[in-house]
Amino acid sequence: MHVRHLTLADFRSYPRADLPLEPGITTLVGLNGQGKTNLVEAIGYVATLSSHRVATDAPLVRFGAGQSIVRAAVVRDGRESVVELELNPGRANRARLNKSPLTRPRDVLGTLRTVLFAPEDLALVKGDPGERRRFLDDLLVARQPRWAGVRADHDKLLKQRGALLKSAQPVLRKGRSRRRVPDGLDEVSERESALHTLEVWNAQLAQVAAPLIYARLRLVRDLGPHLASTYDEVSAGQSDARITYRASLRDEFAARLAAGEVPEIEEIHAELLASYDAMRAQEIERGQNLVGPHRDDLLLTLGELPAKGYASHGESWSFALGLKLAAYHLLRTDLRDDPVLILDDVFAELDSGRRERLAALVADCEQVLITAAVPEDVPESLRGRSVRIRLGEIEEVGSDE
Repeated sequence: MHVRHLTLADFRSYPRADLPLEPGITTLVGLNGQGKTNLVEAIGYVATLSSHRVATDAPLVRFGAGQSIVRAAVVRDGRESVVELELNPGRANRARLNKSPLTRPRDVLGTLRTVLFAPEDLALVKGDPGERRRFLDDLLVARQPRWAGVRADHDKLLKQRGALLKSAQPVLRKGRSRRRVPDGLDEVSERESALHTLEVWNAQLAQVAAPLIYARLRLVRDLGPHLASTYDEVSAGQSDARITYRASLRDEFAARLAAGEVPEIEEIHAELLASYDAMRAQEIERGQNLVGPHRDDLLLTLGELPAKGYASHGESWSFALGLKLAAYHLLRTDLRDDPVLILDDVFAELDSGRRERLAALVADCEQVLITAAVPEDVPESLRGRSVRIRLGEIEEVGSDE
């Protein structure tokens, strides 16, 4: 799989950009602020419908423009597909595949798969749990695009249940408070009514959350061996790099998951309902959803110690890079096809040993896109085609041989 051509209109700093690409290694060279990262960000957006730099689409649209267009020609198994995305801040985005409009932008997912590593990915090790949850879920979608719909359904239900916990909090906190119904024939409890509504939302949310947790557990199980290998290759060390799923469910069940067990969806569903019941008082008190995939985390360890807080700066870089390369190898194994590998301003952050080891690991990938401030940041073994970016202009295309 590779990107043959990228076209941008009013994306980030580019009123217009046309970038021809080819298989193999391409380095985008330019000083900071020249626009090189914007190009690979656009390619990553085509693959994931999100940016690795910002949480919303609005900053992706050039200042003063009403919308942005990203178009990519993707070649897989000798067949070309053209993805076109229209970014409309404040309105729904639109997508086309081979000029045909799609019902939802997420229907393009799977046409292009990328694995992107950037300095921001150090947050996988040092940052908040949300960074690691996003890594897992993005990889799930890259593996099987249908999980994008499950994520969207889960987020919607979670928001609705959270709204209920907040709006009904005064009623749920107090004791039985009876009121007469309009016909005067019966009495109902406001609190019992609110609790019944909460039970309905529990059932609906668990129906979606259980498959998501199950898929994450399988992903962690499959990713583990790849991580152990890639971390050792990047770091040239003997540390045992591992990942463990840390669930927000009841302690005994969470311990089973942390030990690597992958229960069936039905058992996870039943445990979610039981955990909702166990945490009900705390959820009502705080007016927040406290159980489920949105509260889970991925524990990263080197040997017996958590990487966060104990790993050195170099070890943290190796762990983050190991995770991304593990994701690459997992997708390559699953799909029997190479995703596009993007290394955004990475080599300047690595010492010479890690640079050379990374270069050896990626040399055989079908397409590698690298950004660098100066050509000397990139190991000689990766000096392939070079595209120079200056003040948002693609000035020349040549070879670094």
